[in-house]
Amino acid sequence: MKRLNQPSHQNPYKVPAGGVISKMSKRRPQEEDAQDKLTRIAIVNNDKCKPKKCRQECKKSCPVVRMGKLCIEVTPMDKIAFISEDLCIGCGICAKKCPFEALSIINLPSNLHKETTHRYSANSFKLHRLPTPRPGEVLGLVGTNGIGKSTALKILAGKQKPNLGKYNDPPDWTEILTYFRGSELQNYFTKILEDDLKAIIKPQYVDQIPKAVKGSVQQLLDKKDDRKVQDIVCVQLDLLNVKDRNVEDLSGGELQRFACAMVCIQKADIFMFDEPSSYLDVKQRLNAAKTIRSLIHPDKYIIVVEHDLSVLDYLSDFICCLYGVPGAYGVVTMPFSVREGINIFLDGFVPTENLRFRETSLTFRVAETALEEEIKRMCRYEYPRMMKLMGDFRLKVDPGQFTDSEIIVMLGENGTGKTTFIRMLAGKLTPDEGGPCPVLNISYKPQKISPKSQGTVRQLLHERIRDAYVHPQFVSDVMKPLQMDNIIDQEVQNLSGGELQRVALALCLGKPADVYLIDEPSAYLDSEQRLHAAKVIKRFILHAKKTAFVVEHDFIMATYLADRVIVFEGIPSIDTKANTPQSLLNGMNKFLESLDITFRRDPNNFRPRINKLNSVKDVEQKRGGNYFFLED
Repeated sequence: MKRLNQPSHQNPYKVPAGGVISKMSKRRPQEEDAQDKLTRIAIVNNDKCKPKKCRQECKKSCPVVRMGKLCIEVTPMDKIAFISEDLCIGCGICAKKCPFEALSIINLPSNLHKETTHRYSANSFKLHRLPTPRPGEVLGLVGTNGIGKSTALKILAGKQKPNLGKYNDPPDWTEILTYFRGSELQNYFTKILEDDLKAIIKPQYVDQIPKAVKGSVQQLLDKKDDRKVQDIVCVQLDLLNVKDRNVEDLSGGELQRFACAMVCIQKADIFMFDEPSSYLDVKQRLNAAKTIRSLIHPDKYIIVVEHDLSVLDYLSDFICCLYGVPGAYGVVTMPFSVREGINIFLDGFVPTENLRFRETSLTFRVAETALEEEIKRMCRYEYPRMMKLMGDFRLKVDPGQFTDSEIIVMLGENGTGKTTFIRMLAGKLTPDEGGPCPVLNISYKPQKISPKSQGTVRQLLHERIRDAYVHPQFVSDVMKPLQMDNIIDQEVQNLSGGELQRVALALCLGKPADVYLIDEPSAYLDSEQRLHAAKVIKRFILHAKKTAFVVEHDFIMATYLADRVIVFEGIPSIDTKANTPQSLLNGMNKFLESLDITFRRDPNNFRPRINKLNSVKDVEQKRGGNYFFLED
């Protein structure tokens, strides 16, 4: 496989030979030998390890401790156990015996022991290698949550000094630069040290912004507008209507666009965007991508972390994948072309390292959907023509039908009434005009998840879906793929956004119902979890012979899920219409035409890919009216 701008024999992260001091050079020969052979790490979870509440089973069961060596130490003063990785033999008995499941012994690929970039402390997360940014190009980072993407961004922004794994005795910059000598990162860090480079990061959690800054959108933009491009950026990101509002009054999508605008209007050398598409609809995601790409300049570095693979594809010029074990260790691959990088992530196999990091590859083969005539014959339910007025907003709904074992995806911009339509179907809103909806049992997963439960996840599941969560079919179809076992004994209030999303999905699917209404199931999930969630929904609806209505902005997930689609059109927040359900091909064509973008399919894994605007393929497809291809 082709490497970008590098000879095939050269690894940009390894120190070249020729008298350069390696990062192991200060150790004694015995230590160096031990470290050379070290191919495992021990992880102790701070939250789960409670030495005062257990009998220290880890220490008592360790064969090395029984031989008289201090492999596991737990002193009365320690808050958590300490495991010596030099002495550990990797038997894993301590991890099995721990009553709180706080320990993990993980075997590493043998070539990584000399490539540690950063480790926070003993028995904690470590990052191997770093992404290599290039001036004048957009670097995309793809990988699961907890794999080190945010750590890599902090190091590349100069906000965190890489300790090369020596957390007790951090190296100085001379040693760090020596370590990276011969790679592009040496020049990069040298520039940062000489204060040539100013870095700005768009944070991952935009909902925290109102706690950090106060004032109106206009005041804050005026304060930071170094490049005097505020007006252009506000038009691109659709912020003109919210300029007079205070930051604390903005919705999630408005906060996201405001955060992107704040980065784009400043003068800097390194622009970093951590998940710029969350909370945004398809059109806003593309506008944000175009705005970020407008920053490209021969002297500027741009780095983007993104979980929506079609947006990442559209945004990036090259890609670094991150793989490993979430919360334990992460490894950064060398840079690949966009298509190659995303396909490597989906395949779960890195050809340049001959390494498989996921057992199964992820594909997007969408089975040809049934013909509309067949659907009409099988039809079991109908909903009537409806109209709903909410203040200045009016939603008109064309009549439609749906049947068993079918997923209908709703496509449209934010503010076109998708959630209003779902709530009317659920009986939570009464239409102002039109006949009543069919009386059906509804299970509804809302867009915004606010946890009220004070107990553990297990208690919540027992309370809400007592029969389902222990049923063998539900366990294999839903609980296992959503990895609920990992979080089942955690407090609901302590869960992250992605963990809450998985719990909400399990609760929704566990409730007996005729129709499942699922609003934005991909929010807060990483690329891999999104595909697992999509498979869970698809398999459950098929096995249970039920119907699902899904609102989804991640194009890949929407395509994978949809049997048919409902397209919402009109002026957002003013006057909109929900069309009758259409086949996937016709519906996608109609929706993409309104956005003026075209999609093609990757020949390897059938992943939908956005064509670059006015490219040969884009012009050709638009001329033929083929905005979306079901198969290539």
